Amino acid sequence: MLKNLFQRALRDCGLIAILRGVRPDEVEAIGSALYEAGFRIIEVPLNSPEPLQSIATLRRTLPADCIIGAGTVLSPEAVLQVKEAGGELIVMPHSDARVITAAKEAGLCCAPGVATVTEAFAALAAGADVLKMFPAEQLGPQVVKAWRAVIPASVALLPVGGILPSSVSVFIDAGASGFGLGSALYKPGLTAATVGENAKAFVSAWQTRAAASASIS
Repeated sequence: MLKNLFQRALRDCGLIAILRGVRPDEVEAIGSALYEAGFRIIEVPLNSPEPLQSIATLRRTLPADCIIGAGTVLSPEAVLQVKEAGGELIVMPHSDARVITAAKEAGLCCAPGVATVTEAFAALAAGADVLKMFPAEQLGPQVVKAWRAVIPASVALLPVGGILPSSVSVFIDAGASGFGLGSALYKPGLTAATVGENAKAFVSAWQTRAAASASIS
C-alpha cells in the first residue's frame, strides 16, 4: 500500500528532496545521487521545466522504495496529471481541500502546506497524510513544539523552507518528523555530484540525531 511505503520512507529518512527548477535531461543523475545518499522521497515542483517528464523519469529509474512526488500542485486537474506521470505524492504550498480530496481519490499521498493550527486541522479533516509546515523560517521550532502539543503524534510535521543541516536537530527536538529541503540541497546549475554531497550532509545530520535519540531511549 502506497501510504505504508510513504510512512516507511519517512521513518527511514525523513528528508524530502525538493528539486525546484530541475531539467528532465539532468534529473536521472541527480535522483540517483540522492538515492545513493539515502534519500527516499523526491519531489519535482510543477513550476520546473517539463516537470511531468522529470517525474516520469525518476519513477522509471529509481527503485520502488523511493517515493516520487510533485510539488506546487495547485489544482485537482494537476493531481491527475501527476498520477499519469507516475507520481505518488502531492505536495502543496497551501491547503485547498479540493486538491487534497483529489489526491486521496486518486490514491495518492498528500502533504498540504499549512501555517496555522486551524489550517492544520482542516487539512487533516480533508484527508491529509502529513502536514507541511511552511514557511519554516517564519514559524520556527517554537511553533513546531506548540503544534506538537495538540496535533496527534501519529501525524508527521514536516517543516519546509530554510532548513540547513545545522538546524535539523533543533527542529527534531521540537517535534518535527522530517523536512522538505530546497535550495540548500539543490538549485538549478548544481551538478549531480554537488547535490550528492549536499545530500550526504543532510543525511549525516539526520542519522546523528536519530542515533542520539536511540541512545537516550
